[in-house]
Amino acid sequence: MTSKFLAAAGFGLAALTVACPAFAGATDYEFHAATPTVKVADDQPVAVHLFDKRTGKPVENAVIFRARLDMEPDGMGDMAERVTSEPSTEKGVYRFKGDFTMPGRWALKLQAKVPGESETVSGTVVVTAGDASATHSGHGAR
Repeated sequence: MTSKFLAAAGFGLAALTVACPAFAGATDYEFHAATPTVKVADDQPVAVHLFDKRTGKPVENAVIFRARLDMEPDGMGDMAERVTSEPSTEKGVYRFKGDFTMPGRWALKLQAKVPGESETVSGTVVVTAGDASATHSGHGAR
């Protein structure tokens, strides 16, 4: 009787596993730099894509509630500069302006609330600040 009970319980557990949909989690989302390079200057525009890794589709209407810009990739995490959110009309694109005060790699650290997701989505994109000849790229590699 015990083996029949265990077999039935195992079958029931397997059926529940198949019947329940997989729920998204904060790790199912990823930020990518759409503007990987900027000039060394104040108020430089930076665009970031937010993707659902499960589908590869852009995530719309996320609320970015925290953004920090610092030089952690070059070992200077204490060197933080101003970054502000800007409006965007493109789906899944989030825009910022930041003060890139010296050449090097800058980390744009973001925290967002995604519609339908209970967990906070966090991510970091690296943007390289160069000399005045650096260009603004509208499309980043994914």
